[in-house]
Amino acid sequence: MNYVILITHGKFAEGLHDTLKMFVGEREDVLSIGLRAGEDVAALASRINECCEGFNENDQFIVLGDMIGGSPLTTLMNCFSEHNLLKRSVILGGLNLAMALNAVLMKEGSLEDCKAAALREGMQAVNEVKLSSDDDDEI
Repeated sequence: MNYVILITHGKFAEGLHDTLKMFVGEREDVLSIGLRAGEDVAALASRINECCEGFNENDQFIVLGDMIGGSPLTTLMNCFSEHNLLKRSVILGGLNLAMALNAVLMKEGSLEDCKAAALREGMQAVNEVKLSSDDDDEI
């Protein structure tokens, strides 16, 4: 199975996962993990390792983290390394809804195609919204 794993600080992953369900429904191949307030990375690592035990040798992973270099993503990468899962993973930072939605929709293709689509759509989703003066009354 190809999994999309959302890993963030706090409840961001959980909330984004809930929003994704509005678009793609309930799916067992989308997982969300958040570093809870007051939780240390050892406890987070324990929860990640528990997830890793359920994976098999054919599984592949698209991991989407909120911050490159942050404790949640770094901890997941350490756990994945211990379980020899990094070589079957694409890991991206800067998580947003467009990136996550595209990863879920594209995950059954190649990991490279999924990575390209998620990065492209995620970056295009970040922009300033500008209204012309004629549009001001229509908001």
